[in-house]
Order: sequence, then C-alpha cells, then structure tokens
Amino acid sequence: MGMDIDSLVRSNKELLTEFEKIVEYRFTDLRLLQKALVHSSFAFEQSQAGNNNETLEFLGDAVLDLVVGHILYKKYPEMREGELTRLRAALVNETHLANMARQIELGEFIFLGKGEDASHGRNKSSILSCAFEAVIGAVFEDAGYATVTEMVTRLFVPAIESKKEEMLIADAKSRLQEVLQEKHNEGPVYRLDNEEGPSHKKVFTISVLFQDQVLGTGEARSKKEAEQRAASTALKSLKENEE
Repeated sequence: MGMDIDSLVRSNKELLTEFEKIVEYRFTDLRLLQKALVHSSFAFEQSQAGNNNETLEFLGDAVLDLVVGHILYKKYPEMREGELTRLRAALVNETHLANMARQIELGEFIFLGKGEDASHGRNKSSILSCAFEAVIGAVFEDAGYATVTEMVTRLFVPAIESKKEEMLIADAKSRLQEVLQEKHNEGPVYRLDNEEGPSHKKVFTISVLFQDQVLGTGEARSKKEAEQRAASTALKSLKENEE
C-alpha cells in the first residue's frame, strides 16, 4: 500500500512550509496543498491512483477564469468583450501558466513518478500549468474568493500590461484594416523595404502604406511580426493626428 495524503503531509511538512513562504500564503488545511502537488504519475506509483491533483486542477481552472476575468473587467472598463476574452485567454493559457509556475519555483515541489521525473517532467509546461491551476484551486478551497483573488492579483497583474501590448500588436493589422476600410473604403498595403543578416538571423523591415503614403514602419525577425509592428506604429500616428 502506498502513502496516503495525510502521511505525505506529515513527512513533507518542511517542504510544504517552504512553498507556503514563496506564495505568501499559509494553508489552514495542508492536505489541500499536498494534494495539489501530487501528479498522477506519483499517485499511480504509490497505488493511490485517485489521490492526485486533477480535481483541484479542474477547480483552479474555473477559479482562474473567474478571477482573471474579474480583474480585467475592473481594470479595463472600456475594453470590448471580444478583447477581454482574448486577453484572458493569453493570461490563462498553458504557456503563460507554466511561466508563472516557474516564477514560484513550483517544479521543485511537484511529486512525480520516477519515469516522469527522469524525463524532465519538472520543467514540462503541461505538468507545471496543471499543478499551478491545482494550487490556485487549493487556495480557493482553503480560504475562499477574496484570498485567492489577492494571490492571483499579486501574481498576474505585472504580466497583464505586457500581454495587452503583445495582443494589441498582434491585433494591429486587423485593426488598421478596419479603421481605413471604415473611413476610406480601402485597405493598406505592406511593402518589404529591407531584409538583412544570415538566413537563421534575418531581420525584416516593412512599411505600411496607404495611398502611397507611409503610415508606419516596423522591423522584426519575421515578416509577419514586422508587418504587425508597422501597423501598430501606423495606428499610433493616426490616433495622434486625430487628437
């Protein structure tokens, strides 16, 4: 018979306390934290197949959707629903959650099966993001909405502005198209001005033109991104001209 959650808590008290310090939260029920850190591969090896973090992950996923949605709703009252949805998706996707998990060194605290551990499971984005959601679920279950909101706000707010910038840049081409179509019934044209550097390190310079007038220029490692940057610059200058 493997170890159950209670005996894991007893034998890992120091480890759990160390993690509590990093996330600046003390659990009333340490079993919740312990369970959030147990990956299914570990539970399976310990013959405790059901005793893993998957149901807490399910809960944490819903909590993050709600809390991040609530933070964005309050922070950007003027933002449209579609943009809020996309911004939230960028914040709660696997890649970003895994990065958040790395910031709090979550990988060092996850209980993994031997095989999963040997194949660098501690740094796998899928495992990290799921454990991160499980920890959020555990905090919610342990202390409720206000406390989990505090933690999520502290962890996520620094990333919100940069994700918004990224999203707006990625969005710039379609927004510029909309603006020009609406006003003039025709769209912009993109022109490749320059590409330099060896094939694996090329830098592209692209301008966006409207009726032969350059509205903005951008450079980046891919044509697509250079176009997006050019469009972003164009939108800024169009906005300044209006004001």
